[in-house]
Amino acid sequence: MLRIGPVQLATNLLLAPIAGYCDLAFRTICREFGGVGLACTDLLSPQGLLRGTATSLDLAKTNDFDKPVGMQLYGSDPEIMAAGARWAVEHGATVVDINMGCPVDKVTKKDGGSKLLTDLSRAVSIAQRVVNELERCPLDCAEWMRRIGSGGVPPKSGPVPLTCKMRLCWHTADYESGNACSPHLARMLADVGVAAVTVHGRTTEMKFSGEVSRPGIARVVDAIGGRIPVIGNGDVREPADAVRMFRETGCDGVMIGRGALSTPWLFRDCWEVLSGNPCPAPPTIHEQVAMIRRFFDLMRTYRDDHYALFQINRRVSWFAKPLQRRLDDGKMEGIKPFKEAVRNARTPSAVYEALDRFDSGGLRGGFGAWEAESAAA
Repeated sequence: MLRIGPVQLATNLLLAPIAGYCDLAFRTICREFGGVGLACTDLLSPQGLLRGTATSLDLAKTNDFDKPVGMQLYGSDPEIMAAGARWAVEHGATVVDINMGCPVDKVTKKDGGSKLLTDLSRAVSIAQRVVNELERCPLDCAEWMRRIGSGGVPPKSGPVPLTCKMRLCWHTADYESGNACSPHLARMLADVGVAAVTVHGRTTEMKFSGEVSRPGIARVVDAIGGRIPVIGNGDVREPADAVRMFRETGCDGVMIGRGALSTPWLFRDCWEVLSGNPCPAPPTIHEQVAMIRRFFDLMRTYRDDHYALFQINRRVSWFAKPLQRRLDDGKMEGIKPFKEAVRNARTPSAVYEALDRFDSGGLRGGFGAWEAESAAA
């Protein structure tokens, strides 16, 4: 069991703040399968939250089922980050996180994300300022009970804890020479009251290429010496990967990101295996189609039809990966027709029709076969 400051989580598995994907609908799907100890929002701009821009408010949207929830902020100005943290507390956050690991240019060029790994004094000053702000707005026991949800253990009272998510360092050469900044930064963050750190086992230069370095995460675990929890992140795509992350790093929790985009039930499977139980059977094709339908329904409910169509068009390739099955002759059955039907859908009814046809055995095989089937219809 993982404890972050005063927050006792029901499991030590966390859904990462995946940019562009970790909306309320997807978090809900993952939670409904089970095994999620904490789910994080997409990374949030504190300026956008404070101005009340539609995009930022949508990314931060939560509800009573979506508990406990972490809200991740990115930026480089301590005062703005502190104001954003207060906003997060006032709008339901169970945990506030500072992004010190995003490698994309639009974040690092504004001195946020993993650019903070090149200026540790700024990174620590931001964390210190946010911790101070969080201490000024503690929650009482009743509010903690609402924010923890049914699976966790609420504290009696106290401030929302701050966590930080980082990478090993900026330059790969620094990591390879043993000069990664992450162990030192983690100790400094613990000194100013940060309750836990998450370490993605890649450098900024690697972005999402290559293999995650579990020894790099282990260095941070060793440097912290048990003062605060360290959460390992990167390349967890099946339960065996989570087991390896715990065994080879000594971390206290595992954060799963892209590995869950195709298999939202991954948290359930990992938790069962980590608990000493057999891995559950994967959802049937019928159950997976129902899951895609559920996601689309939630997107329509939480936003609107236009946005739901945009999201299902771009995400169907992720959701469709586990739908492939091996035929009696050993070949994999093609599902391109199904993906194309959803990608080309321009109305909700067209999406539902594609799901129904696939569920009943249609939209399989090569693209040419789908064209012929469509023409016949």
